[in-house]
Amino acid sequence: MKNFLPILLLILISCLQKREKFVNSDNILVAPDAAAIYKFIGEIETPDGYARTPVAKNSFAEWLRTLPLKKDKRVFLYNGSLKPNQSAQFAVVDIPIGNKDLQQCADAVMRLRAEYLYLNKKPIAFMDYSGKWYNWNGEGNRMMFENYMLNVFGWCGSASLDRQLNPVTHFSTIKAGDVLVRGGFPGHAITVVDIATNNNGQKVYLLAQGYQPAQDIHVLNNPMDASLSPWYAVDTATLIITPEWRFSRENLKTW
Repeated sequence: MKNFLPILLLILISCLQKREKFVNSDNILVAPDAAAIYKFIGEIETPDGYARTPVAKNSFAEWLRTLPLKKDKRVFLYNGSLKPNQSAQFAVVDIPIGNKDLQQCADAVMRLRAEYLYLNKKPIAFMDYSGKWYNWNGEGNRMMFENYMLNVFGWCGSASLDRQLNPVTHFSTIKAGDVLVRGGFPGHAITVVDIATNNNGQKVYLLAQGYQPAQDIHVLNNPMDASLSPWYAVDTATLIITPEWRFSRENLKTW
């Protein structure tokens, strides 16, 4: 019996370590998540036979691939509570959402675009539904920029974003940085954050959204094709069905 004590002790320690590794903050035992191995959007594995499409250096598309991902896959609301639906996301983008119910769906699209322009000291402009423009000249500190964004979130939304963006004539030309948007009250908007292509020229893409109420921006699962998820195929389907909204191919727009 004494000979088995060291072995039993090792097994017990091993089990405790595994439990500690897979217990979340609510003390619930959870399975390890594959998304936790990815640190950035550009690290999310592409489907077999696909490779990421080359993009221009310092472009918006290249920047989107550098977006950091949280180790915790759960989506939190602006008030710190968990989003009721935790099945929509593949991974969560590590970008603050503030403590106000302002950075919602279209706002998340504008946040990503504005962050890229702000970091590159480029002018920023968003239009509200009445046609008034909210401009940032590329200068100023972070606090001033955040105040500008809060003003944008307060006056701009999916309806104005739909009017501001340019239609994409052929869905097959989809690229990172494009936006699926249905303007309305409410409407919805989602950012295309990456593209991959195979040797036959077929494309797949990743989508990231914010939602209502304001919540963490997250990379979406694909409810249409679990074997391809989180990637979406560029095919002839009329509808793009995401976990919480449906779009048509005609809803694709670009900056």
